[in-house]
Amino acid sequence: MNKYELAVIVSAKLEDEERAATIEKVKEYITRFGGTVTGVDEWGKKRLAYEIQKMKEAFYYFVQFESDANCPNEVEQNVRIMENVVRYLCVKKEA
Repeated sequence: MNKYELAVIVSAKLEDEERAATIEKVKEYITRFGGTVTGVDEWGKKRLAYEIQKMKEAFYYFVQFESDANCPNEVEQNVRIMENVVRYLCVKKEA
């Protein structure tokens, strides 16, 4: 099992419940494709480095998980088409 971290930037236009549901959906994708979520860091609302979709701020989340090598690709394919996700990045954590 490899360790990964998925950074998810969620639209600031959403209500608290919608943001929570979006992150829950991401966690569901990880478990569906054989991963185990080990932690979620919520950084809150931060200013973006540059404007994206006419937004200057967004909510940052970092999801740590363990899985085999195929899981991150499957998760990225599903996160890519999520409407509320502005940007995402999955990286493998070194031991």
